[in-house]
Amino acid sequence: MAATAAPAPVHDGLEFWQFMIAGSIAGSVEHMAMFPVDTLKTRMQAITSTAKAASSLTLRHSLASILKLEGLAALYRGIAAMGLGAGPAHAVYFSVYESCKSLGNPNSPVAHAASGVCATVASDAVLTPMDVVKQRLQLKGSPYKGVCDCVKRVMVEEGFGAFYASYRTTVVMNAPFTAVHFATYEAAKRGLMAEGEDESLVVHAAAGGAAGALAAVVTTPLDVVKTQLQCQGVCGCDRLSSSSIMDVIGIIKKKDGYRGLMRGWIPRMLFHAPAAAICWSTYESVKSFFH
Repeated sequence: MAATAAPAPVHDGLEFWQFMIAGSIAGSVEHMAMFPVDTLKTRMQAITSTAKAASSLTLRHSLASILKLEGLAALYRGIAAMGLGAGPAHAVYFSVYESCKSLGNPNSPVAHAASGVCATVASDAVLTPMDVVKQRLQLKGSPYKGVCDCVKRVMVEEGFGAFYASYRTTVVMNAPFTAVHFATYEAAKRGLMAEGEDESLVVHAAAGGAAGALAAVVTTPLDVVKTQLQCQGVCGCDRLSSSSIMDVIGIIKKKDGYRGLMRGWIPRMLFHAPAAAICWSTYESVKSFFH
């Protein structure tokens, strides 16, 4: 802990493990707090077997249906899988981001975006298997008893590759998501602060919320593709003949039109805006604790 009264550096002066701890805590808090909204998004995106049913499914209808037919606990089904994956993945995410950013111009949006892309490629390799498990458990009528049962059955019935069937799509989605997110976050943070003013939790939360909302809306079509790949063949979700991003986009467009590619954008935005605000403010708070 720093003993001086001088302002601690914002991005420098911490060890690699400290970035990992801060990122792990931030990611876990973010996903646990917003998990019910993520469940709604998954339910809305997974339905493509009938365009009529898909087009009539709204956020309010989805929430009311879950609460009436399955109860409040259904909104949290699969949270254990996210708990196991979010901490390690975000530890990798933020430590790689900080390490890469330190190599370039700290005020360059391009450096922030590039660092974010590097971070997401690494973290997605850690999170994707648990994300597959999480989404399958979130589906209505999920046949799995829990995390261990899902992992075991997917391994036996579909093979290890099923856990990474969506990895390419996830990276392709999260690369622009992270680039937009980090560049917007850093720019919004500078815009919200007066010259020479110290960063506050309000600034981190506001900048993070704006960045999360924008990045979420822009990348929704790829998120729909990811959900389709991860949930295929389960609970009535169509089995896909190809894992190609363009092929899946074509299938969705054919069945549901362009509207199908934006399904779930409202809960996705409602998830990522507050989630990013929570994540960034938590991350920066933990970082400041180490100074």
